[in-house]
Amino acid sequence: MNRIYFDNCLTSQPAPEVVAAMLPYLRDKFYFPKNFILDGSGIQNDLDRFRNIIAASMGAEAEELHITSGGTSANNIGIKGYLMANAARGNHIILSVIDYPDLLTNASFFEKSGYDVTYLTADPDGFVKLAELKQAIKPSTVLFMTTLVNHVVGAVQPIQEIRKVLDSSGHKIALFADACEAYGRIPLDVNKSGVDLMTVSAHKIHGPQGVGALYQRRGIALMPVKHGVNRVDNLETGGVSTAAIAGFAKAVELTFQDFDKKTAYIRELSDHLLHRLETEIPHIMLNGPRGMLRAPHNVNVSIAYIEGEAIMVMLDLAGIMVATGSACASQGLKPNYVLMALGRNHEQSHGSIKFTLSRYNTREEIDLTVEKLKGIVAELRSRSPLYNKE
Repeated sequence: MNRIYFDNCLTSQPAPEVVAAMLPYLRDKFYFPKNFILDGSGIQNDLDRFRNIIAASMGAEAEELHITSGGTSANNIGIKGYLMANAARGNHIILSVIDYPDLLTNASFFEKSGYDVTYLTADPDGFVKLAELKQAIKPSTVLFMTTLVNHVVGAVQPIQEIRKVLDSSGHKIALFADACEAYGRIPLDVNKSGVDLMTVSAHKIHGPQGVGALYQRRGIALMPVKHGVNRVDNLETGGVSTAAIAGFAKAVELTFQDFDKKTAYIRELSDHLLHRLETEIPHIMLNGPRGMLRAPHNVNVSIAYIEGEAIMVMLDLAGIMVATGSACASQGLKPNYVLMALGRNHEQSHGSIKFTLSRYNTREEIDLTVEKLKGIVAELRSRSPLYNKE
């Protein structure tokens, strides 16, 4: 049975062209770069070309890009490296309670190490409150971190407005953006956005798992937090997968070719999905903003009176993969922290379903999914003591 995949927030299907681009480096071109032999020099030239492709996709220079073993590695290298290199400049960090776990766990690590951390709240749609950010800034503030596209509700943070608030402080505050959910979904330009550090991941854009990148603006100091032999990068030390980097570059080429057309197609699909959900399933609520304030691939809804985990399992049995904010399906058996921070109650968090789409999805898949979901919701509600059938 062909399965329908709507969990592209977690990871995405590698494009066939990506797999093909990787194969030569798995079969024949397995050499490490920088050796004083023809084959090693050829690999170095290939890696330089791949880095240029990836950097150009975000308006960066190749020298500003560090290839990493994934988004989490890039986040750790960027956050820890910046704070350690700039410890003399200040010890105050600002981020939001709805940020991605990489950011929150790094903030917690530094808080336990003696840093001063401010956790901002968010509005009901998942946006950072700019007035609260401005009020939180101190002379000791050295870093503001944000998740550019929220991983749960798809809210696109106003990054340029955030940059203006930081600049109004009168001293340098670095802007760190986790763009792993944003990259390939919305236009990104490191210079227009004003970010100082930004992370992206290949496997969210139909590239391979296990490879990502960290953008480091010229003049921003980072201290190495991983020590070892410098094969390709002084910050991500050790051996590298040239095949993964080749796949990353190919995924970038495919994603950003006719980028506007691809993202418009995905937004059209998500708009169609949301319209059908809201008009055909009663007692349903959108989580996050509407329209262009939301990343095009994300639709997150709460379906009242039933558990999201039960919906997810029944859809899975029907060959459809989605995600849920149900406590039973989450790490730590807790309701989704983002939805709770946005003012949803436990029942709304437990009843949430997240669809994240890609260019490989079709309108026919969405129509089939909604028809299956309607039957599942009716069946589960018929068993629910909370549901008023009148």
